[in-house]
Amino acid sequence: MILPDEFVRYTRPLMGESRWQRFIGSFDEEVPVSIRLNPFKRPRHIIAEEPVPWCRDAYYLSERPVFTADPLFHAGTYYVQEASSMFLDCVLRQYVTEPVVMLDLCAAPGGKSTLARAALSEGSMLISNEPIRRRANILSENMQKWGHPDVIVSNNYPIDFGRSGWQFDVILADVPCSGEGMFRKDSEAIAQWSVAEVMKCSALQRSIIADVWDCLRPGGLLIYSTCTFNTKENEENVRFIADNLGADILPIDTDEGWGITGSLLPDFSAPIYRFIPGISRGEGLFMAVLRKVGSQATVGAYPCGRPSIADTKHRRGVYPIGGRPQEYAPTMLAPILSLSGMRTAVGSSLRVMFAGTEIDGHRNKDAVPSQALAMSITTAKDAYPTAGVSYDQAMAYLHREAITLPAGTPKGFVLLTYAGQPLGFVKNIGNRANNLYPSEWRIRNRNV
Repeated sequence: MILPDEFVRYTRPLMGESRWQRFIGSFDEEVPVSIRLNPFKRPRHIIAEEPVPWCRDAYYLSERPVFTADPLFHAGTYYVQEASSMFLDCVLRQYVTEPVVMLDLCAAPGGKSTLARAALSEGSMLISNEPIRRRANILSENMQKWGHPDVIVSNNYPIDFGRSGWQFDVILADVPCSGEGMFRKDSEAIAQWSVAEVMKCSALQRSIIADVWDCLRPGGLLIYSTCTFNTKENEENVRFIADNLGADILPIDTDEGWGITGSLLPDFSAPIYRFIPGISRGEGLFMAVLRKVGSQATVGAYPCGRPSIADTKHRRGVYPIGGRPQEYAPTMLAPILSLSGMRTAVGSSLRVMFAGTEIDGHRNKDAVPSQALAMSITTAKDAYPTAGVSYDQAMAYLHREAITLPAGTPKGFVLLTYAGQPLGFVKNIGNRANNLYPSEWRIRNRNV
């Protein structure tokens, strides 16, 4: 693997020789394969292998199967996710122990959002957002497959949230970055890397945080994350947020055996968490958790306006939810607004693509049960007739081909299942069943 000379000159002394050699050695190693099981669907077919130690329900696999060829992958019973990024599970389970309203700002394709929805307390609401429309479509698909009803998928830029007046208890900003942590998986990331790109990303990241800072409640959590190594996009931006916007940097409980690297900036000793291939078992990740200073503003109706100057004064010594002595307990959104009420309110100021479990879709002006309804964990098992299908039938369905159901299957809308897990609807007309699987979700590879 040939790395850019400028990257080597900067990163080698930054990591130190021992870390650098282990990092370089990782390019000759097999890239770990890891998945997270969906705790709401509990697939029976997956044999748990070696656990990912920093994430519940997550496992390393001994080899990479063809996930596209597994109907239960499409049913949302598990998510394929790089292990380092699962560190978010530690953060949420340590600091968020009551219902909250959370924004995942740059969420596509959905790995951290599906993780967050599994880790958050019931009664929480997650807004999963992606600015790029094409990527937002993928995010919407993955969140629907995950099946939890208390999710809204939106397609907005950070500044749109800043203008909306909405506020959140938790904001995850997994910001666009120079991608150094993906070098061994993505040769394009290497080709696109430059010092100028690093500086461009650093400025963009600060702009993104500034755009949404007023959306974070005083006392709320900002989880800042990148998949890059340099300090310009990481430590220096975290210090900028803490010093200029007003935040305390919070520690995360970790284990020495996880191989997490702390700050690489000599004059910055705050608790930050860096995963480096060859040292930790995964790809590159940086994460820091910040608590916005200030006391909780009095909450009326949602969305609420920007906090007053008095509410945002720097006040040190505010502690995390569920952590050390509490001076702050958030007023939560979820008990105040129903999903339908929140969808209406959010939709009045933001672009909403999907919200909860939509009951009906439309095809040729006829109402049909939605795919989200098929995927939802809240759909009653006896709401529709069901028909179990074989592997070959399941794959034909996922390619969006017509299939024939067993004799005696009721006519009308039928929910297909594979290994007990819903795949989607067909309309059984007797001699065949019309496939209602979303055309944009279909498997396009004819070799699978």
